[in-house]
Amino acid sequence: MRTDSSPGTLPAREHLPAGDAGAPVLDVVIPVYNEEKDLQPCVLRLHEHLRRTFPYAFRITIADNASTDTTPRVAARLEAEIPEVATFRLEQKGRGRALRTVWSAAQAPILAYMDVDLSTDLNALLPLVAPLISGHSDLAIGSRLARSSRVVRGPKREFISRAYNLILRGSLQARFSDAQCGFKAIRRDVAQVLLPLVEDTGWFFDTEMLVIAERAGLRIHEVPVDWVDDPDSTVHIVKTATEDLKGVWRVGRALATGSLPLDRITRPFGDDPRDRDIQDVPKGLARQLVGFCVVGGLSTLFYLLLYSVFRQFGGSQIANALALLVSAVANTAANRRLTFGVSGRGGAVRHQAQGLVVFGIGLALTSGSLAALNAATSNPAHSTELAVLVAANLAATVLRFLLFRAWVFPDRDEGEQSTVVASHNPSSPTYATAPYPQYRPQPHGQGTYQPPQPQRPVVYPAAHQHHETTPIRAGEVADRSREDATMHLQPVRPTETDPRDPR
Repeated sequence: MRTDSSPGTLPAREHLPAGDAGAPVLDVVIPVYNEEKDLQPCVLRLHEHLRRTFPYAFRITIADNASTDTTPRVAARLEAEIPEVATFRLEQKGRGRALRTVWSAAQAPILAYMDVDLSTDLNALLPLVAPLISGHSDLAIGSRLARSSRVVRGPKREFISRAYNLILRGSLQARFSDAQCGFKAIRRDVAQVLLPLVEDTGWFFDTEMLVIAERAGLRIHEVPVDWVDDPDSTVHIVKTATEDLKGVWRVGRALATGSLPLDRITRPFGDDPRDRDIQDVPKGLARQLVGFCVVGGLSTLFYLLLYSVFRQFGGSQIANALALLVSAVANTAANRRLTFGVSGRGGAVRHQAQGLVVFGIGLALTSGSLAALNAATSNPAHSTELAVLVAANLAATVLRFLLFRAWVFPDRDEGEQSTVVASHNPSSPTYATAPYPQYRPQPHGQGTYQPPQPQRPVVYPAAHQHHETTPIRAGEVADRSREDATMHLQPVRPTETDPRDPR
């Protein structure tokens, strides 16, 4: 699993203005391998649909995955005949490799791809990219498993698709409904940060990209599609399924060990309403309470089971101490990851040490309760002991949550505040960047690819304007030297008036 750092945190999503009519807003990539028969009908149909329905300039890019038939010649002829068509040749196979290569070098702010067989009805294309243009979402996928989708395919493909998505939900906690539909789109600024973390170069590329994006908190929009199975599909189902299962294991292990730097794929302060400083609404309290209660309930059952086992070999005090110690370690680890969202090994030892202090307080409460029970009754029943321990644990649980939230796992935004200052012009700032390297179509369908070099966005405020200083969290500005170029966007805001301006 890739653990290299991504170019930096993502900028706030903005509505994409119409801009220059000649600059492509959408780049649709069609990965092909030996598709000499289907390529031309696909491109002509897609071009006609976009020309007729898409309100922005567009480009269609044919990504040839080392085809050995006449596909390169067909692609070159289409490029020569249609101005909006470009070709790109790769000497290695792999749909994921093709998408990563072309997307990394693309200039359009919205990037999409679809399979050459056009199994998905093209009427879903505009609904697919509209949330990305509006700034509402980061990625968009077509879903064949949505309730309003209309799908025609055999029972074998239906079973495999649904089984695969059940595996994703059960093993990787994926919430998107359809990982493998060949109909997806992504904002370019998101792709530049997300793609360096995706390792797969084949069919699992889609799934890995979506899982990482979802775990990082990016917004994935789903579009129900009309889809007809291609009976002549060249996909090897058994081989693809095996590679997908290997990918699920690899990604799941990386997520469990915290080796993926998901905190690098975040949105800045203010884009997520959960990040806003709202009075009388403690941030994340509701979610943390639910997670803590779930972990606490399971920990209590685990504790009572251990107590019953240890009670067979010793007195109540010893059994209580051992059971509470073991369950406290497990409880701290579970709350660290599930309740308070702390991943990775950094600080784990310190958190466990602080958790043991909290354990000592709980031990004092439960041991004191047992001592009081033994003083009141010389030989209490086992059920009475359990009832007393449950009551004492409820009191200890409330105290444990308060200590966890305020001391062991405090709000990282409060403890990691940075004083980095960004120049901000309240009128209408322009985000200017250096041009991003791109491939330039050459004769005979050969493209020259230059690896993308991350650029640092520069904010140029208007002259003679008052500036404000905006604090930015440390997580947003980490490794700014590797921050990538972003789209030429101007935030769409209502007219604002600076109260300090005498006009």
